[in-house]
Amino acid sequence: MLATPNMHLLLRSLRLCKTLHHFSSRNSIPCLKFPQRYYSGYAAANEFTWSGSSEESPSQQARVVQTVFDPVSGRLVTRRDSKNGKGTEPDDDEDKITSTTQVGSRVYGDVIGRGVGFKRLGKTKSVYVCDDCGYSDGQWWGMCRQCQKAGSMKRVTIEGAAGEKVSRIRLRENVAGSSWLPREMVAQSPIRSSDVCSEIDELEWRITLPGPSGAELERVLGGGIVPGSLILVGGDPGVGKSTLLLQVAALIAQGNAGDPPKRVIYVSGEESVEQIGNRANRLGINSDELFLHASTDVEDIMEQTKRISAKALIVDSIQTMYIQGVSGSAGGVPQVKECSAALLRFAKNSGIPVLLIGHVTKAGDIAGPRVLEHIVDVVLYMEGDKGSSHRLLRSVKNRFGSTDELGIFRMTQSGLERVSNPSEMFLSDQHSDSDYLAGLAVTVIIDGSRAFLIDIQALCIAGSPGYIHANGIQSSRAAMLISVIRKQAGLKLQDNAIFLNVVSGITLTETAGDLAMAAAICSSFLEFPIPKGIAFIAEVGLAGELRGVPQMEKRVNTLAKLGYKKAIVPKSAQASLLELKIEGIEIFGCKNLKEMIYAVFNT
Repeated sequence: MLATPNMHLLLRSLRLCKTLHHFSSRNSIPCLKFPQRYYSGYAAANEFTWSGSSEESPSQQARVVQTVFDPVSGRLVTRRDSKNGKGTEPDDDEDKITSTTQVGSRVYGDVIGRGVGFKRLGKTKSVYVCDDCGYSDGQWWGMCRQCQKAGSMKRVTIEGAAGEKVSRIRLRENVAGSSWLPREMVAQSPIRSSDVCSEIDELEWRITLPGPSGAELERVLGGGIVPGSLILVGGDPGVGKSTLLLQVAALIAQGNAGDPPKRVIYVSGEESVEQIGNRANRLGINSDELFLHASTDVEDIMEQTKRISAKALIVDSIQTMYIQGVSGSAGGVPQVKECSAALLRFAKNSGIPVLLIGHVTKAGDIAGPRVLEHIVDVVLYMEGDKGSSHRLLRSVKNRFGSTDELGIFRMTQSGLERVSNPSEMFLSDQHSDSDYLAGLAVTVIIDGSRAFLIDIQALCIAGSPGYIHANGIQSSRAAMLISVIRKQAGLKLQDNAIFLNVVSGITLTETAGDLAMAAAICSSFLEFPIPKGIAFIAEVGLAGELRGVPQMEKRVNTLAKLGYKKAIVPKSAQASLLELKIEGIEIFGCKNLKEMIYAVFNT
């Protein structure tokens, strides 16, 4: 017998020679004869059948030709089996083959080959899927050909029975297209936009969330929860995602005067029902309209939602869900994509809002393919340090509202509570008679539609010339400001090591804090504390000039509400701010850094 790696090549050569011989015999064209010794060994191990398609007489078409290896004679024997079952006619001529039509076989030219004894096994296919954008390719290229990200292509093996089509079509028939859905899923003709808008009442369309914490979440969502929406909440482990959505479920189930209580089902794939109930008791949640369920099967979750007629569904988390018939384990790329798509169709067809929790990778992105963030309607990120009790809820995608809003919460024993004064989480305790205020300046930043006051600290130490360390500030920005102070203000900072820090660990990304950084550096270098009640709002140019920043009126109003007495602003913005007649605060304009240093430190 020939070696196994050569069998496939030998079989292809045998088919080609048989085809040429058959073609030459029909068209009287001479053809090379394929010697028997090349295929007799393989035929002894694997019996095969040859037949072809041709235009022959009815008498010839009534016969079936089989070429098999006879172990007694050691030769290939051609047998013609009649279709009427009257017996066979052996033919010792190994080169004479009569063709007949055979329905249901794969045709290779004029010859059909079918190996006897070979069983068609289940197909196994490997594809490479990008974790960042969801692009799939049959070959590994080292980097994604769509988003050009290196190292993001992961191999996914898809297994299944031969001819089996998986999941999405079957799932749509079994679950998403079930008759129990509240809305009819029959094909409809296009509807005028005016008719659709006339049926929607903006005041009663969204599901409202009562209480201060609900109002803070409504700010981020742009209102209440839209029926039929798919909302994804991501964040680091332990930041409070499950606590937030459990409180949301309680708020929906509680209702208020204008919105009656609604039945909600909270499904967890990571905790048991007893564990969820223990956390609910700790948060003081006790509602008859809130149902708890532990499951990881998407079809079972949809059936349970149907059974109790829930008006909202919360899934914790999407990485633990799976669908039977889809390849891969829970949390893999195929499972995450199919589960998200199934829940999206469920939400759109039933009008039930679905809230998902998504795990975050080390890079800070939602685990799984990036296509998950494109499928959902709203993407919320929850941020917060483990050493701090404050939590920030940002909207990075919102089809029903603005993405500029920011929600601020405080983690307590009773859950997440709204922070009434957001600036208190960024400001340190100030004592005007203390020496440590040297090198401390206050500025106002805008995050979304909200204004926050932050402290910027600076420390200048003689001895390590040229050493600059910035925490929460871009190093290039800090180096530029130090160079401007040396050149335009005349301070000799070249012999000092300078440290810059933003209090509370936040990152300063806008230029409104340039003047506060410069004032903090000057205060530490001159060892002169900045008087209490002064804030700095301006951008510093390379020539040392002070430039205006957006939303100056909002920043100054925030300072006045918090009791600040003086605001250092650019000279160009002073006139417009004075026209507002903001009470309780003095607006002082400066053209450049020298004027700011003279106004603050020359007292």
